[in-house]
Amino acid sequence: MAFLEWLTKRKKSLSQMTRSELRRQELLLEKDRTQLLNRINKIAKDKQELFERGAGEKTPEMRRTLAQEFELKTTEQLMLARQLNIRSKEMLTVSRLRMLRENAERAGRSGKLGLVSEMDMLRLGRLIESDAVKAEVYMERLDEILSVGAEVDAGSATVSEAGRTVMDVWAKMDAGAIKDKSEGFEEADRSVREKHAAPEA
Repeated sequence: MAFLEWLTKRKKSLSQMTRSELRRQELLLEKDRTQLLNRINKIAKDKQELFERGAGEKTPEMRRTLAQEFELKTTEQLMLARQLNIRSKEMLTVSRLRMLRENAERAGRSGKLGLVSEMDMLRLGRLIESDAVKAEVYMERLDEILSVGAEVDAGSATVSEAGRTVMDVWAKMDAGAIKDKSEGFEEADRSVREKHAAPEA
């Protein structure tokens, strides 16, 4: 709810914040997001341990107890994942606004960020609160709303084609098509180098 509180309760809206104020908000959100990630990772490990204990347990009563714990952990994990999705979108928003503020200051403009209206902020708030809108989709909508376009470094806006090749290698490793981490790294490194070299050819 942090984002909606900015819209409804703060004396100063995000669009009026200075670059340093936006950076502070960005760091706070980043810290919160890291804590959520750590909790999700811990739950994933706990679930793995519970599953292994249940696999080795022969008593039905004990297995039922472990199964209940596993289910509770999964529910907690899903709730934290929802919070993480929201925090990720909030952090993207503040980061983009900070970049716009920096660009405006470099261009000699100050005051409110003209590109961000109150209606825009309300639209962003609804997108942030929606579970159906994941961070990747939100990023595209955010850039559309803020009309960032070329003002933001394209490399930071979305995962490039070269970046997608790295994600493809990870997917192959997940599926067991690539078993050796060194082999996976070499393929990812080679693919990224090829993608970067392609435009020059």
